[in-house]
Amino acid sequence: MKRIKYFLLGLLGLIGAILIYGLIEPYIIDIEAEVAPIPGLSAAWEGRQIAAIADWQVGMWLDNTPTIRRIVAQLVEKRPAAVLIAGDFIYNAGDDPSQEINTAIELVRPLPAAGIPTYAVLGNHDYGMKKKNGNPDVAQAAKLTESLEAVGVQVLENEAVALTNLYLVGIGSHWANNDKPAVALAQVPDKAPRFVMMHHPETFKAFPANTAPVAVAGHTHGGQIRLPFTPEWSWLTFVKEDEVHVDGWIDDYGSSGNRLYVNRGIGFSIVPIRINCPPEVTLFTLRRESV
Repeated sequence: MKRIKYFLLGLLGLIGAILIYGLIEPYIIDIEAEVAPIPGLSAAWEGRQIAAIADWQVGMWLDNTPTIRRIVAQLVEKRPAAVLIAGDFIYNAGDDPSQEINTAIELVRPLPAAGIPTYAVLGNHDYGMKKKNGNPDVAQAAKLTESLEAVGVQVLENEAVALTNLYLVGIGSHWANNDKPAVALAQVPDKAPRFVMMHHPETFKAFPANTAPVAVAGHTHGGQIRLPFTPEWSWLTFVKEDEVHVDGWIDDYGSSGNRLYVNRGIGFSIVPIRINCPPEVTLFTLRRESV
């Protein structure tokens, strides 16, 4: 009986230690340095960096705003050529999203204020959607978009913008049934170099071959709680209906000539814990790839 008692006490102690660490890890910032080969990239962009972040989830209980603030400060210091924010600024805002939106705006404001070109797409929570088949709150999304653009963040909704010899393609929310890659790609000259951003990884499958040589998405939070050395075995694997593409470069996914990177995000879904899944800033160094 004593052995069983000591075993149970040890087990409870281990679980407690893991949970405590899960509350600490969200404050650890992981900067992932990645190389992004892009066909036809001009010499002016060779070696320049684009940063990607995602999934702030402002408004969730114990949301991770201190880490967001630190990440934004680090990006202002690093001064990449552009910062991309892949959606889900806010979380479950309710009838009046003003407080959550205002907080998100104050967090993002230093980037455009520092003269760093900052672009965003919206995610499902920005439309008030916690379920895939819910009703999108278009008014909430419009208010968030208006607020972001008022401080200098350009929100792309199935649009492409020219960044001087490089096109940035931004796709609308998948859950809101507003992801239309064909509409955005029609704005990009044939074979022009491009960098693609979206919120949900599922959107990536709709890109025709050789139209998204480098793309970044968020949404999955990297699984948020996952076993060491087994990145595909995560809490989200068992609780989400969607196929979960957790983080990093996703092999054998999408059409040929296209490549997707999934960012782990910063905030949370459901519980304010991250285990073996620290918040991520992806820093892409652009390189020219021969066609």
